[in-house]
Amino acid sequence: MAVEKRYASDVEAILSHRHDNGADLWTTPDKRLIKGAPFSTLESVMYLLELGMEPTEPLLKEASELIFSTWQEDGRFKLYPQGAVYPCQTIHAANVLCHMGYVSDVRLQKTLQHLLDIQYTDGGWRCDKFSFGRGPETEYSNPFPTLNALNTFRFTEYLNKEPALDKAVDFLLEHWTIRKPIGPCHYGIGTLFMQVEYPFRNYNLFIYAYVLSFYNRAKEDRRFLEALETLESKMVDGQIVVERVVPKLAGLSFCKKGKTSEMATIRYHEILRNLQTKK
Repeated sequence: MAVEKRYASDVEAILSHRHDNGADLWTTPDKRLIKGAPFSTLESVMYLLELGMEPTEPLLKEASELIFSTWQEDGRFKLYPQGAVYPCQTIHAANVLCHMGYVSDVRLQKTLQHLLDIQYTDGGWRCDKFSFGRGPETEYSNPFPTLNALNTFRFTEYLNKEPALDKAVDFLLEHWTIRKPIGPCHYGIGTLFMQVEYPFRNYNLFIYAYVLSFYNRAKEDRRFLEALETLESKMVDGQIVVERVVPKLAGLSFCKKGKTSEMATIRYHEILRNLQTKK
């Protein structure tokens, strides 16, 4: 897949921000790969992949080398030069690299094992960072990092074979029932969650249904099917309508707020294909 001509201006717009943070490839001189949202290194790479840029393109090859340069021997990715290394950061980096086709890289294989080793008791992934204080709700894992972890593992041989991932799926399906904000970062299922956001950046209905559709554990579950039905109820003429997009991405043609998106609809059809197959 290559970038279609009609999306060339979107690619140019994303590339125009590659030095915004003081260094090349959307990063800072000290390699803060998640600084500068929505044009951080990790996010910008994902936009370009979504638009059809091949991972073998020199630009993305350089970006992959930059991301791997933050890999640690224990499998974690250190996306900031100082401070704690949180699971959500490692998951984010691993997710991008898996999307780029590096799942077989020995470093990433070590990262995947590390993530399985640190999985929390409820089946999700959890950072010991309590920005909102502590309470009963913070004893849960963080739903969005958990969803991102499943988005990572869907590229691996663990997909639909590893019981630990079934536990992660169960955790996320249960959140559909709980609804309230849970985890140290207070991820909830409310008004914002129900707004279809594209491209995939935050915890919302669209990415929730998309990622879970890869897992047999979810495919026939009532809670997943309710989420999918809710997503489908928002479609217009069989097309996904973008209900929410971060303002700085509003100028991009592939994700216009209030408009149908062909690229987003492609992801919806991927959900449907996933439901027709069991791996």
